[in-house]
Amino acid sequence: MGGSFGFIQRQSAMEIKGKYAIITGGAGGIGEATAKRFLEEGAAGILLVDLNKENLRRVSQELTDERVITFAADISKSEEVKAYTDYAKEKFGQIDILFLNAGYEGVVKPLTEYPEDIFDQVLAVNVKGVWLGMKYGFPHLQNSGGGSVIITSSVAGLRGTAQMMAYTSSKHATIGAMKVAALEGAPHKIRVNSIHPSPVDNRMMRSLEEGFAPGAGAEVKSGFEKMIPLGRYAKNEEIADLALFLASDRSRFITGAVHVIDGGFCV
Repeated sequence: MGGSFGFIQRQSAMEIKGKYAIITGGAGGIGEATAKRFLEEGAAGILLVDLNKENLRRVSQELTDERVITFAADISKSEEVKAYTDYAKEKFGQIDILFLNAGYEGVVKPLTEYPEDIFDQVLAVNVKGVWLGMKYGFPHLQNSGGGSVIITSSVAGLRGTAQMMAYTSSKHATIGAMKVAALEGAPHKIRVNSIHPSPVDNRMMRSLEEGFAPGAGAEVKSGFEKMIPLGRYAKNEEIADLALFLASDRSRFITGAVHVIDGGFCV
């Protein structure tokens, strides 16, 4: 009796039942974890967007859910962003959640040695990609009666990190973009918020660890963990839980806000 009642309670508490979502960076650790959480919580459909077709195929096969569709796109290209948002509208009929999660870390170099082409690429993905996602996603959200936009930023958007000029600059910029979008979206019942994780235990941090100290990534990881009061990196699933909250109606009066999820890193 008790077990059945618990199941009924769980089913009735599904956070985004019947809603349709787009997740960029959908083949990455946070993207995949968020897709799983959205499916568990009743999403009616999810479009995963990523540049890497093979990784998209892998994640889609792992999720094994007919509610998931994929679209390979370069989010820094206007025509490709318009294409993925239009595709979601065509397949789903509406868009309720736009999780702009894709990001590029660039390289670890002193500012005087930072390659200009990589600087441009980091800003194109992390800033222009966010703007384009909202530029083409807003009309569909508006036609759906409103919705939630979530932007993955970083604690790098709240502080400085030596040798990470491009990434740090881009993540600061996403806060400004988020605040402008929150003001413009509010009359249309579109909420816009940003998420700022500390280091997350995934591919991007492996790349940065190696960048800071080639061949000594484990030592770099240990050093970062000592800077986090809770003593460890975040898990992809923990970032996904925050994205779920911001996507759901439980956050219906939250917009234009910076949401830090860092184990105390910025305290």
